[in-house]
Order: sequence, then structure tokens, then C-alpha cells
Amino acid sequence: MKVLRKQELKKALEALRHYFPQSQEKPDFFNDVIVFTKGKSCLRNILTRTDVLDWKQFISLSIDLQHEEMLKAVALSNGVPMNKMITSHLMSLEDPSNLPSDRLSIQVSSVKESHVALINSAWKFGKGEFTEPLVRSMILNYPSCCVLDSEGQPVSWILTYSNCAMGMGYTLPEHRRKGYSKALATILAKKLHSEGYPVYCFVEEENQLSYSLLKSLGFIVDLSYRNSWFYFNQLSLTP
Repeated sequence: MKVLRKQELKKALEALRHYFPQSQEKPDFFNDVIVFTKGKSCLRNILTRTDVLDWKQFISLSIDLQHEEMLKAVALSNGVPMNKMITSHLMSLEDPSNLPSDRLSIQVSSVKESHVALINSAWKFGKGEFTEPLVRSMILNYPSCCVLDSEGQPVSWILTYSNCAMGMGYTLPEHRRKGYSKALATILAKKLHSEGYPVYCFVEEENQLSYSLLKSLGFIVDLSYRNSWFYFNQLSLTP
């Protein structure tokens, strides 16, 4: 083992940035959500550690597709029902300095904890009280931004997941086609880059609207890397 000095740490960080999110190898326990990219033994430990996970609660795994068959086998051997919800492509932006300036006259703010219920209810994978801890943790710990109406309520927003990926973007139906999503994606990408985060996200295969929007901002899709979300326990059987 070698203790890295400051300059060596900077070089290591820069090297890992080029391989995000593949370089993320530590399971991230975030209340009821796990982001996972490790090996079979670690996955088995996760699925069987009742001291960490209560299977009566909402549980999600987000993994690289190369681990999908392994995940199925381990879940089956442990009697844990599972359901794959989505498959997404990785899109990343190498140089946010080329992003356009926001020219919209909009009031932009960070998302607040008081907005948890609204954002959770609008999220397509929201499960009420089961997913609120995830949304709250994202709001309190990671960069976010939203467009506020005249009463100070969010009408469009985008957050950052625990693995640094941009996501959970949404605009209320009555406020669409105003350029809010593009403006917020631009603002958050610049913010993440300025704070040293890699700028990337996962876009569902069938979500052509988001794909086109991000492509127009310079994001590039990596077809060699896909990511899936799985749900476990009785909630996986509900729509």
C-alpha cells in the first residue's frame, strides 16, 4: 500500500474521471438505494445483509449490464424477487465551457427540502414514503437547480444522484416548451464541472426527447456502457 501525496491524489482523481461511472466501485448505501458496480461476492453480501437492508422497504440496485446475469442468479438463489425497470445509455460531456449562456428570464434556485414531496410525486419511479429518503438525500447533499414560479414554487428541476450523475429532471406539463429543461441542464452541468464533478447522465433507451436535448448541448452517448435499475421485494410487483 502506498500513501499518495496531494499531487498524486490529483492525478489519480483525474484518471478516474475519465472512466466514470465505471471507476465507481464502492457500493453507496443511501437510505433505501444502492448503486453497485462490484463483483459477485459483494453483491451476495448486499442481498443477504439483513442488518443493512430491510426487504420490507423499497430497495433499488443500479448496475452495469455486464452484471445482470450475475444479479439474477444471486437474487434467485436467495429467494429475492426482482424486476428490471429501465435500461439506460451513458451520456457524458467532456467540455462544459462550450455550453450556451442562459438567455431566459427565469428565476433559478437550488432545490429545497420543502420540495421533496412534489419532486417525489412527479418522479416516474416514485413510491411515496419509500422513495422520499432518496429524493431528500439528493437535495440535501448534491447540486441541483430549479425554475421557480411567481410564488416561489418549482415548476422545472434537475438533481444529482449519489454517483454524481445528473437526473430526475422534470417540468410540470403546463410549463413545458419554454426551454426550462435545456436551461437547467446547462446550469447544472456548468455547476458540476466547476465543483470538480464529472458531467454525465443516464438516458433511458426510449427517451428520445432527453437524448436529443442533451445531444444538442454536446453530450456524447457511449453505446458500450449501459445501466439498468432493478427493484426488489413486493414493490417490484406493483406498477
